[in-house]
Amino acid sequence: MAKVVFDHVYKKFPNGVVAVNDANLEVRDKEFIVFVGPSGCGKTTSLRMVAGLEEITSGNIYIGDLLVNDVAPKDRDIAMVFQNYALYPHMDVYNNMAFGLKLRKFPRAEIDRRVKEAARILGIESLLDRRPKALSGGQRQRVALGRAIVREPKVFLMDEPLSNLDAKLRVQMRAELSKLHHRLQTTVIYVTHDQVEAMTMGDRIVVMRDGVIQQVGKPLDIYDKPANVFVAGFIGTPPMNFLEGVLKEENDRLYVDLETFRIYVPEGKFKTAKMYVDKEIILGIRPEDIHDYDFMPDANPENVVVSTVDVTELIGAEIYLHVSNGPHSFTAAVDAHTKAVDAEEHRLVINNQKIHLFDKDTEKVIP
Repeated sequence: MAKVVFDHVYKKFPNGVVAVNDANLEVRDKEFIVFVGPSGCGKTTSLRMVAGLEEITSGNIYIGDLLVNDVAPKDRDIAMVFQNYALYPHMDVYNNMAFGLKLRKFPRAEIDRRVKEAARILGIESLLDRRPKALSGGQRQRVALGRAIVREPKVFLMDEPLSNLDAKLRVQMRAELSKLHHRLQTTVIYVTHDQVEAMTMGDRIVVMRDGVIQQVGKPLDIYDKPANVFVAGFIGTPPMNFLEGVLKEENDRLYVDLETFRIYVPEGKFKTAKMYVDKEIILGIRPEDIHDYDFMPDANPENVVVSTVDVTELIGAEIYLHVSNGPHSFTAAVDAHTKAVDAEEHRLVINNQKIHLFDKDTEKVIP
């Protein structure tokens, strides 16, 4: 196993597009790290540079202690799992998994041992004589994983491997991949556009946008302490609400003036907030931190906001209330037994201990 290091890595394509801009990151040995971001953010390009499938414009990439900029892909001791599985249709499962080892002239007994062990780990022992066309999507994905596992690489590289599966199977395979990582104890770099996959699978998450690493951290740290508006809005379902207002001070208390209502800033929560008094800022609050007053009748009246319910959206045990108040529209995630009704006013409670404040110009968090 090995760590992977990005040292001031840039990738600029011939058309002038900078796909990766000064990436600096150390992926720890045996870590499951997830690169996440929207299409075109540079996450797959980063993965392909580790694999040797894209040239590095400048900077260095290390696998273990080896500088791999000029090392051929076959000599990097990595294994890739792709979105489209890339199985050979004319070969059965056994030979699909064994193919790479045969090319490397491994002894037949060693190939057999590795293939059968990987098949046992993945629960596909009964499928070894089948061809890909006879397999389900989930089974094909396991074969693709098995083909990578038999190589016993230092690093696994996974490029959106679950995106072709249906929703139910994606949930199942997320859990299986996590269990597989714990079992193999290997380094995994995983790329996805799905923040739910990132949150549920990664030891750490790398959030990217426009080729730039926005934030690196544990899933809960990124969720609780986003570095900027983009990260705050990208991580979390439903996404964070953003309300533009003016930070004001009254009787030594700070609050955000949102025209038709105000939200008080908890004392001592933001060390530099006073620098923004009388300036426009962005307030962030997650839908799950806006509660139904009917279930919290003892809430501080300062935190109660009466808003008009525009749309209700039932999501199992919760209902998303899409509401409006003056110039602002936002979403609250409340208990499904709420009495809120479309087109009527309803009282909500904002947990001001959970608010985030952002600089309106830079969109960076106000600490």
